[in-house]
Amino acid sequence: MDNMFKLCGFWTGIFAVMFFVGGMDQVALLFIASTIFFMLLGYMKLTERMYLYMFGAYLMIFTVGFTYYATFIHVPGAGH
Repeated sequence: MDNMFKLCGFWTGIFAVMFFVGGMDQVALLFIASTIFFMLLGYMKLTERMYLYMFGAYLMIFTVGFTYYATFIHVPGAGH
């Protein structure tokens, strides 16, 4: 299970680099934070149950944050 968190960290790191190169700095910072979170969890050698609890908490926080952003902050059709 720890290898899957290392793999998630790798892919979020790849996405962070692509967002940074694309000029989307705020999203890149979000993905860098996710990369650090996943890599730290990958090296903690927790039990499989604890890994699932941590991933569930991560998904819940992401869903609440994304819903808040999409509902109250994002302005549809506002281009830069």
